[in-house]
Amino acid sequence: MGVLGKIALTVSTATKTPGLVVLAVDDEQAGMDELVILLNGNRQVRRVLKAFDATEALRLLSGDDEELAARKAAGMPVVDVVFADLDMPGLTGMELAKVVAGFKPAPVLVFVTAHSHEAVAAFELGAVDYILKPAKQPRMDKAMERVLTKINSDGGGGSAAVPEQRDDEVIPVELAGTTKLVSRAAVRWVEAQGDYARLYTSDGSHLVRIPLAQLEERWEKAGFVRIHRSYLVPLSLITELRMGGSGYSVVIGHEEKVLPVSRRHTRELKDRLVRGAGP
Repeated sequence: MGVLGKIALTVSTATKTPGLVVLAVDDEQAGMDELVILLNGNRQVRRVLKAFDATEALRLLSGDDEELAARKAAGMPVVDVVFADLDMPGLTGMELAKVVAGFKPAPVLVFVTAHSHEAVAAFELGAVDYILKPAKQPRMDKAMERVLTKINSDGGGGSAAVPEQRDDEVIPVELAGTTKLVSRAAVRWVEAQGDYARLYTSDGSHLVRIPLAQLEERWEKAGFVRIHRSYLVPLSLITELRMGGSGYSVVIGHEEKVLPVSRRHTRELKDRLVRGAGP
């Protein structure tokens, strides 16, 4: 069995269904048609999902598609690989890639574009290939070989590597039909609202479809700490720890926002504050 056949077998065993699930993103119908033909022309591809802009792609990745939800629940990437155009209205392919790279685990990323000037930035984001349009089937097959090699090197099972923690992370939020990217560095505190979380920044608040517990896990190494079942805050913005009749509270930043600290989180918070004030 050749290298590709061996890798494909590994993917098939883990997903229970042979072949890879691919997301194609291109805002032009002709470009999408060409990309889908090339993807379907590769024997490793089982399913191709289509999005005509980055916002649609993000909605699809976080939507209620039964198979994608099952993959996510199993700890797999929502899709195995994203093939994205660069020049799109609204969010560009590069901005989409920055969001997708923050997924845990993240899909493999390939750019398909008519321009070569952003190739260096693409590979810095972890893309495994950069295909120039118009592409032919042999070029697509070469890209898919790199995709499969990446998946196999990351442990097989169609699961791409969990990316290293970046200096900052961006969260896509929808506002009046458009998608805005909110950087983690801009978040002053986070409040739980059921299965959602509300991110508070200096210019307002944004509701995102992410549970507070998930953000706590993702942002722990970035200095965010849980102070209450309803609140997550960056340790660096805490200016005071107050003791009152109903227990402890913290003051956040220059806006002097006061948030409660639950009894179960008090000791850990004190320890974190002491360690943060050390040498």
